[in-house]
Amino acid sequence: MPDLGKYAEAVLSSYAVSLVLLIILVALSWRRAVRIKSALREIEERQKKDG
Repeated sequence: MPDLGKYAEAVLSSYAVSLVLLIILVALSWRRAVRIKSALREIEERQKKDG
């Protein structure tokens, strides 16, 4: 690990915040994808029943 000197706390906390935000972004994207996939499946099933 490089010597960050007096800025170590700021740099490491910035990395931590960035990592947390990336994890949140991935989780929200995954959750939305699951919801959309479910909605599309419902629409397709309704179309099969009607057609």
